[in-house]
Amino acid sequence: MRSRIPFTPVVYEHAARFVGRTPWEVSRDAGLLFEAHRAAYLEYRQQVIAVGIDIYNLEAEAYGARVEVVEDDAIPAIRQPLLGCPEDGHDLPPFDPACAGRIPMVLAVGQRLRREFPEADVRIPVAGPFSIAFNLRGITRLCEDAILRPEATARLLLRLAENQAGFCRAIAEAGLDVAFFESAAAPPLLSPRQFHQIELPALRRILNLAAECLGHPVPCIMGGNTYPILADLLATGTTYLACNVETDQKRFVESVARTHPHVRVRVNLDPGVVASSELERIHAGVDRVLEIIGDRSNCLIGTGALPFETPPGNVRLIRECLARRASDQSQPSTL
Repeated sequence: MRSRIPFTPVVYEHAARFVGRTPWEVSRDAGLLFEAHRAAYLEYRQQVIAVGIDIYNLEAEAYGARVEVVEDDAIPAIRQPLLGCPEDGHDLPPFDPACAGRIPMVLAVGQRLRREFPEADVRIPVAGPFSIAFNLRGITRLCEDAILRPEATARLLLRLAENQAGFCRAIAEAGLDVAFFESAAAPPLLSPRQFHQIELPALRRILNLAAECLGHPVPCIMGGNTYPILADLLATGTTYLACNVETDQKRFVESVARTHPHVRVRVNLDPGVVASSELERIHAGVDRVLEIIGDRSNCLIGTGALPFETPPGNVRLIRECLARRASDQSQPSTL
């Protein structure tokens, strides 16, 4: 008999729709950011409140990069690189989380949400080194650097990882936790060999720093095709991984269960299914993930980043579907 598997949507820019404003507007205003995530949590009661909209821009903006104004439901982005070459970042001083960019605002909103919902797990987005470099250097140039100048790139990533220590300490001192993201480093942007040689040392370092600051390991959340680098992700010591629709989810789950059964795995639904207007497609997507999970107890179901356009009713439909499937499993057989 299978018990009901936990389900949690992942809410970033989607929160903006609850206050009827654009992601850009919400990302720049403390009051709107609080109200948006407050309303989203009241609707979804998700496992984690990740306080952010454009979560990968925070650190690059704190270093001095400019986030471009966008319209409608587009996610704000950085288009002009700050670093002319990897060496420009080798001695980059850490930013001060007390006064750099929007980080003080996000910390304050996180504390306000924590007071409003003391039962909630409120976390501040912290980007991994490759994702920060993505915005500081530009993705095309960064990928070229990884091919042509791997040692200089690895040194840049390690500097960016070390510089995150102050941010992690500020989060801990604020009574909050870390939501760690590093999706830019996943294949195919980096090959598995490049990931192992260039990214892994810096990734290990930032995860160790975060664990030291907080007193516990932090989840290592990466989008993309992560099965080819699964052994390296597990080698970081994290106890929580995301299993994305872009990867071989069946082999991913089976491998973790076999070699690291203590590691929790969030198996993500296809975002196209989550945002779909077709009930049968939603049911089929849920059943596909349930089949992958099987009777494994250390898995939960997630959405990846909930698309902005997702009708909130779809999350209720998914929860109802999971409840029905669990109920069906608990019924005694008539055969």
